[in-house]
Amino acid sequence: MLRTSSLLLVSLLPSFSNAYTWQWTSTPQQCQNVSLSIQGNDGKPPYSLLLIPSGPSPLPNNIEARTLQTIPFQGSDTTLSFKLNYPANSAFVAVVSDSNGSNGFGSGGTTLPITVGDSSDSSCFNSKQTVQGPWVFSINPTGGLTQCQPTRLWWEQSNVQGSVNFVGVIPGGNSFQIPQGPLSTNQDTGTGFNWTVDVRGGTNMLIIAGDNRGLGAGGSAPFTVNYPTDNSNSCIQNDSPSSTAGSAAGGSPTSSSASSPTSSGGSSSSGGSNTGAIVGGVVGGVGGAIALTAIALFFIRRRSRGTSTKERPVDLLQENEDSGADDHLPQYYQPEPFLVPDPTVAATSDAGSIYHGEDGTRQPGMGSRRPSSFGTTTDGGFLRPGTPGASSIGGTSRKSPNPPVMRPVNIIQHDDAGPSGQDGGEAPETIELPPAYTNIRTAASPEEPAGNNTTSA
Repeated sequence: MLRTSSLLLVSLLPSFSNAYTWQWTSTPQQCQNVSLSIQGNDGKPPYSLLLIPSGPSPLPNNIEARTLQTIPFQGSDTTLSFKLNYPANSAFVAVVSDSNGSNGFGSGGTTLPITVGDSSDSSCFNSKQTVQGPWVFSINPTGGLTQCQPTRLWWEQSNVQGSVNFVGVIPGGNSFQIPQGPLSTNQDTGTGFNWTVDVRGGTNMLIIAGDNRGLGAGGSAPFTVNYPTDNSNSCIQNDSPSSTAGSAAGGSPTSSSASSPTSSGGSSSSGGSNTGAIVGGVVGGVGGAIALTAIALFFIRRRSRGTSTKERPVDLLQENEDSGADDHLPQYYQPEPFLVPDPTVAATSDAGSIYHGEDGTRQPGMGSRRPSSFGTTTDGGFLRPGTPGASSIGGTSRKSPNPPVMRPVNIIQHDDAGPSGQDGGEAPETIELPPAYTNIRTAASPEEPAGNNTTSA
């Protein structure tokens, strides 16, 4: 079923095959003879060959030495040999026609642009002067050609010899006669006629003008047909000119290569290069560049990740972060065992002479004190609860340890002189002095009477 549908679709497509074919029989080279031959008997002799310069000029200062040439075959000959008057590394498009009336132009097909090979002979062209055609044509509107939209082709009639004719050339596709409508003349656009562009949008083509002196007398110009804004395609038929799929006419000479068309004979010619190959090359190059960039970024990130210092928490208590770890805990984490003091030691005590006088009364000028909850040693010093005593330090027997030793603690109370008196006049200057520490007495010795070691209420 699929095969039947495909065959039906092919049968409905317009046939772009030529009535005859032709091939290059030698390689086109600068100022050298080049030849071609026609195969098939469907053409009507005499035949003719049209050469259209394509691509930029390779000469210094962009000198354009190429001209459009119409070269006729002799009589009913099917072979042709001629000197190619184009410089090396330039390009051209070739169109073969027969004598079958208005349908004869381009009946043999149109080539893609062909590059001229090099040679030691450069006598066939003038590399110092740009060639000029007898006259040129213009279009209106000047924005180019648009599918199914009317365009005016016009020229200065005073420069023309005889009647004018225009042809359209699509490199690698169809070439055709442009139908000439009624001529009109006005002040702005000279003499010309209107043509509805019946060429599909997106097609690259050349328009070539001629008169009684032959095609190319009015020069050529390249165009890319624009798509209409209203999507109009009423003028497009199955046999409308377009680029054709498959091999272009004339084959490919061994030294030829595709090239984009440009100006010739004072006018430009259009591009007919292999668009698919160009787009594929551009896409492949961009993809390769992206892949190389991604690989480079991957290795750069990998290297920077390997050399960078990993993040780690900061210990504000550790003085030397880079010092190696050992098996001992730091000093501020050193555990201190809690030992219950001897129950015979008094739970509270007073400093005696610090809080009371010798007779047990409160010293005048001394600030009020809260009773101390510290214990006392046998020599009158103060002990902090839970502090190991001196007797717990020297013991070596684990079965009967000595009583814990209480560490003496001295408590010092700082007192000031109290509020100062004020005069009735100017406020006196106040000078603050630190405590003199003159009221501090040492703890009572063991020989003092027991009344001096009483606990304050």
